[in-house]
Amino acid sequence: MSTNPDPGQTPDIKAVPFGDSALMISLASGTVEERQAGSRRLREILLEVRPYGLQDVVAGVDSLLVEFDCLAVGHEQLAQTIRLAASGRFQDTTGHTHAHKHFVIPMVVNQAFAPDLQDVAAELGISEEAVLGSLQDSLLSINLLASAMAPMMGTVQFPGQVSRCKEPRTNVDTGSVMVAGTNAIIQPFPGPTGWKVIGRTPLTICDIRQDPPTSYTPGDTVRFKVVPESEWERLEGRFLMNEPYLMERAH
Repeated sequence: MSTNPDPGQTPDIKAVPFGDSALMISLASGTVEERQAGSRRLREILLEVRPYGLQDVVAGVDSLLVEFDCLAVGHEQLAQTIRLAASGRFQDTTGHTHAHKHFVIPMVVNQAFAPDLQDVAAELGISEEAVLGSLQDSLLSINLLASAMAPMMGTVQFPGQVSRCKEPRTNVDTGSVMVAGTNAIIQPFPGPTGWKVIGRTPLTICDIRQDPPTSYTPGDTVRFKVVPESEWERLEGRFLMNEPYLMERAH
């Protein structure tokens, strides 16, 4: 039986105080995918309704950190307001949510671009080809935008969890495709990471000169496609759009 709330009913929302001026909000039941989708919907509702005292909503994988003015509202009062706001709106997405987009993201895999692929395969007990096959076969949902607007995606259909690096790298190249647990993420800009690198996309996924700087938002979906190294030069630097990249090729 589905754990999703019926239209018009208040979903089972868990609200835990987080310091003096924040609540950690999540769905109290459901599958991983249902809780992640519910978290995204709750965020949309809160940004639409803007309850009194609300200051910020920070998305997590399957939860929200709701920050508020503690001089204007208290934990219990805001939690009740959030439940009331969700009532009747939780499954009513018409006219409220943006049309979710789908992205096909090419990635090149070679020794330089995928330094951790062998380790990931060994950890999961499958071949390197099977690791890449699992990634390509998975329809991933962008759960949140992490540091530097990196898209954090789940759930990769790996046969197990991928551990993080024992020693985090101090610098990972732009476009690196990385995995940890059953999640995937793309490095928008050079920087440190403890995630394992298994490929790299030639596309620019975040460009601060663009408005907005990313074409993706939480709730959008992604598929990765491994392409030959010969495609790198043709695609390098192109801004990620919600059109399959193969459609761009002129015949």
